[in-house]
Amino acid sequence: MGRIYDAMKAFMQADDWPHSEVNETTLRTGFNGKNGKYSCFARAREEQDQFAFYSQCQINAPEDRRAAVAEFITRANYGMIIGNFEMDFSDGEIRYKTSVDVEGTELNAALLKQLFYANVYMMDKYLPGLMKVCFAGADPAEAIAEIENPSP
Repeated sequence: MGRIYDAMKAFMQADDWPHSEVNETTLRTGFNGKNGKYSCFARAREEQDQFAFYSQCQINAPEDRRAAVAEFITRANYGMIIGNFEMDFSDGEIRYKTSVDVEGTELNAALLKQLFYANVYMMDKYLPGLMKVCFAGADPAEAIAEIENPSP
């Protein structure tokens, strides 16, 4: 194990994120949000001095809706400061990633807390629109507008 792995494991224990070890670089956890439940994993890239946290969408984009989902996540990502959505075109897996390069500094609990919670908040915020695009044939631009510019 390394310093990044040790820091993420200590944070998860201290902040009550139940977790399991996947391998010597990755811890798996989960999060129950307002709109869904997410499988999450924290990954240490010790040699690169990098940390990444991912939340996976509970569904994969159907093959015939992947282009629309790609548009949705591209529109969602535009202007995002912390993190981004990703989709694997081969199987439709959708996830949100927050990450940081910690070369020359220490990864601490305050930074990890921001990365973890910003991540699951964004996945949960955008999930309803994503589901509409995947399964109700919603227009990606309209789905994003509903999320980012809700009517009063």
